[in-house]
Amino acid sequence: MSAATIALSDLPDGQRRVVRASGAWALAIAASCSVLAASAAPAEQAGSDAVATTTALNADAAVRASQAAVGRRIGEHTLLDRDGRAVRLSSYRGKPLLVSFIYTGCFQVCPTGTRALHQAVRALEKRFGTGRYSVVSIGFNQPADSPAAMKAFAAQNGIDLPHWSFLSPPASDVEALTRDFGFSFQATPAGFDHVLQVTLVDAEGRIVRQVYGGEVAPDALGEPLTLLVASQPLPLQSGLAELIDRVRILCTVYDPRTGTYRVDYSLALEVAGGLTFAIAMFLYLLNEWRLRRAARRRSQA
Repeated sequence: MSAATIALSDLPDGQRRVVRASGAWALAIAASCSVLAASAAPAEQAGSDAVATTTALNADAAVRASQAAVGRRIGEHTLLDRDGRAVRLSSYRGKPLLVSFIYTGCFQVCPTGTRALHQAVRALEKRFGTGRYSVVSIGFNQPADSPAAMKAFAAQNGIDLPHWSFLSPPASDVEALTRDFGFSFQATPAGFDHVLQVTLVDAEGRIVRQVYGGEVAPDALGEPLTLLVASQPLPLQSGLAELIDRVRILCTVYDPRTGTYRVDYSLALEVAGGLTFAIAMFLYLLNEWRLRRAARRRSQA
């Protein structure tokens, strides 16, 4: 018999009923997540058209939009920093700029990509020192990616570099802003499908390179940054087909056994289990308090 079973059997009948109901609620969450996983995975009998519809974001179109932004000058956009102060993107001109898009409700890919970018930036500091370029992470899921949420996201991922800003655009400006950067995203039951890219902007505010992937290597940024700092032109990137092969779009979990992306509902199960335990403890303590209060009343009588 497990420890959890012993603890449950020790509870009074009324508490056992509540805890069992909480456990049923946890199973309901798991079942709901399974439905989401089923809806996110391509149906085998549906054919290629159904797969494209389910996937929501087409890799070819997304990368083409991303590459079409190269050479484009970024428009005037005003965002809010972590402390709620207005910041214009044009204020970063005068030195190279690295830009990434994230959403704070992401539990895996965005945090992992941000930490990988952090490691790359720290490695680049040894080559360039500090202050030679700036880094900006932009929350595209508005209004959820508020300044407070971006501040918490930065803290949770250990980002405290003075030249790295976390910015929140107005909801009304998200479409124009992401279009300027060639950043594509699409809401799904699992969160968002989006291109994992770091955009390099030169000192004049013009996009000169898109670097793809969830784990950005220092060399992928070091070579173009070296040229940008020296005000030298960047060579052209490799062919588009090769870029599409290297890009990982979906902000969910890749299953190598099936070659598809699925929903990871382990977090929901952990939350449900934690809430079930918290409810059980609350009911246990409440019952103890009631029993002691009744005992004191009997002793006083």
